Amino acid sequence: MEGKALKKKTAGIIFALSVSLFISGCALRSSGEEERQPAADKKEETSIARTQKKEFKAADLAALPAKSKARKDTFVAGISAPGGVFLPYFYENGWDGNATDPIFESLVKLDKTGKPAPALAESWDISKDQLTYTFHLRKGLVFSDGSPLTAKDVAFTLTLLHDPAYAGYEDITTAYIKGGKTYKEGKAKSIEGIHIINDRTIKITTEKVSSKSLLLLGGQVLSKAYYGKDYQFGKLDYLKELYSKPLGAGPYQFTEYIPGQEIRYKANEHYYSGKPKTEKLIYKIIDPSTSLQLFETGELDYASFSPDNDTVEHLKSLGFANISVSVVNDYGLVYVNHKRPPFQDKEVRQALIYGLDRQKIVDVRFKRYGEVANVPVSPVSWAYNDKGVNPYTFNPEKAKELLDQAGWKTGKDGVRKKNGKKLEISYYTSKADDDFIPIAKENYADIGISLKPEVMDFNTEVAKINDKHYDLAAVSTSQILDPNDTVEKLASGHPNNVTGYSNPKADRLIEKGAGTLDINKRKEIYRQLYQELGKNPPYILVHYRQSARAVSGKIQGLEPDNYSGISSSLPNVSIK
Repeated sequence: MEGKALKKKTAGIIFALSVSLFISGCALRSSGEEERQPAADKKEETSIARTQKKEFKAADLAALPAKSKARKDTFVAGISAPGGVFLPYFYENGWDGNATDPIFESLVKLDKTGKPAPALAESWDISKDQLTYTFHLRKGLVFSDGSPLTAKDVAFTLTLLHDPAYAGYEDITTAYIKGGKTYKEGKAKSIEGIHIINDRTIKITTEKVSSKSLLLLGGQVLSKAYYGKDYQFGKLDYLKELYSKPLGAGPYQFTEYIPGQEIRYKANEHYYSGKPKTEKLIYKIIDPSTSLQLFETGELDYASFSPDNDTVEHLKSLGFANISVSVVNDYGLVYVNHKRPPFQDKEVRQALIYGLDRQKIVDVRFKRYGEVANVPVSPVSWAYNDKGVNPYTFNPEKAKELLDQAGWKTGKDGVRKKNGKKLEISYYTSKADDDFIPIAKENYADIGISLKPEVMDFNTEVAKINDKHYDLAAVSTSQILDPNDTVEKLASGHPNNVTGYSNPKADRLIEKGAGTLDINKRKEIYRQLYQELGKNPPYILVHYRQSARAVSGKIQGLEPDNYSGISSSLPNVSIK
């Protein structure tokens, strides 16, 4: 199962993201090295922005492994590193986001094409000035314990996110609800812009047009009776007791979490569209490197892989797998901490990109199924446009010139120095066999930079990034719902700007891009923004990728997509 990686607070690109980033350890599926292909040929073969989805159907269901055949009422998928915080808006580990999705439901979700679709809300209205949203809830909604779900729960959820003690990934202030700031400052007892019409209708008035408002206002709903019974303004620590006891209105009900082993669920008989067809769901906690073995032996019903030719052919040879290969709605990158003095110079950040053979990294990681990334959005997005963007083709000599310009001179030991300090930089990753390390060490040594890699567990890396205790850190975005998701936390004043990037021109373009609902206007704004970020890079973009997804042939109704992964189709999963 592909993870969400870091949530909004850390990566600023979540699935829930809405958007968020994820540590490379859970997003990458490296499968060894291959002799590097010439760049020109590689580009022709891996122009993944134009690559069509490939599908291969199961040819022999009789080949199903015994363990798979024995499971009649349970669907099993893999998950890598949950932290045990199973509460929307409060987790920082993106795997917890994956684990939480089956339990909670939103007013509005995205369909497989990325367009808003009804969920708990059967419909919604947006005023002509695009400032007022009225949500109409479905009749008879209840949480998994049978308690009613009403507009009061929606109002509670939005109010909770405005509490001054809230420090999670969701920045509700970017929905600009009228009176939200006043409430957060303790100057009002309620939020003026939230108006409960009746149990099934809630009207929310905002003060500024925002492309994010619909999904922010229509997010996952928390039970006021359960999560709000001990609520006091400015005091949210009581919720920690409920992190491991989630209650929602999603298709599945949480039953048990066995750390290091699995997360168990049962079908929610109260789900708004009907009880899911499969009684039990298990997210098995695995090392991603074992996914293929576990799928082959029938211990997993669904898994995703880096789609090199050997892996795809092996999956096809199993006979019982339905396989799809397609471009993934994410990208990989390396955060650069602008709070560290060397990286405050644009020339140094440019040198880090010019001096890194990103094409070689992509070739090793993804063989012919990846491509160097140059703009911070996936090729599947309507906003994707790399025209006029500096591609930073590998050029060590250019990198050396830039470092010279920035005042970093080569010492006798080959490492550059400035004001008596060596250019030694750390690199954090949660992936023990991270392909970036050997390539970057060699590349950077050639231009006078000493790279000191450190491998750590996923949650430790998340914590260090949030605390800004890093030089370089490997991350990957989660599924990208909107192009704003991947850039909003680059804004200078954003509270979750973990890179410390500051660029007034980029700030203005980010605000303009989020401040209109007109797609054509937004396309032009993001074209300009991507060019600016190319000139003044905030981080090192590394790759776009394709993924091979394999589903056991006995599973019907599972349709993974680029916006919700497998979560949207879980209610429809059935077993032959």
